[in-house]
Amino acid sequence: MNILVVGANGQIGKHLVKLIQENGDQARAFIRKQEQADYFKDLGAEVTVANLEDEVDTIAEAAEGVDAVVFTAGSGGSTGKDKTLMIDLDGAVKTIQAAEKANVKRFVMISSFDTSREAIQSAPESFAPYVVAKHYADEWLIDTDLDYTIIHPGLLTNEPGTNQVNLGADVERGEVPREDIAKVIYTSLKNDTTIGKSFRAVGGETPIEEAVQSVNS
Repeated sequence: MNILVVGANGQIGKHLVKLIQENGDQARAFIRKQEQADYFKDLGAEVTVANLEDEVDTIAEAAEGVDAVVFTAGSGGSTGKDKTLMIDLDGAVKTIQAAEKANVKRFVMISSFDTSREAIQSAPESFAPYVVAKHYADEWLIDTDLDYTIIHPGLLTNEPGTNQVNLGADVERGEVPREDIAKVIYTSLKNDTTIGKSFRAVGGETPIEEAVQSVNS
């Protein structure tokens, strides 16, 4: 399987590219700066340098020939509302459109833990734009004909992965290592039962393969 990882230079993205390569599949790292390329080339990954603020056609070129697209990009906590709009919403939608244009059916979206209307209304003012962006990006994806999976991770940490999670539509908030989210993504790509599913992911006691296989939404 050839997998385009959008946001590959992020912390989840790096874990995911490494996991893909270690398991005999092929990652294509979508990165923004040429100086980021060596890390991924050393792993054996393909590299494409582009920007989510580019045109859809540019992103579609990066997706040509892959079997799946994973969107794990984000504007980051230090940017303003403008970049949240341009990356977390418009960048996500353009990536969805690019997948359609490149005839890539499989799409995995890394969202926010709760993107409901209630979450938007109750979010702190500084965080609400991010929740809004994720809400509408998720809705756009659901309304397509793509074979999507939407993963809503809990509070992300840099602790070593445990290979154990709790997945489901209504799990309570909790922490989860980024390394484990990368494995949830990869395992979801290998499991067609996750197509059309949207679920939360936090640390738990169920092995990832088992949790993914039995996830409900």
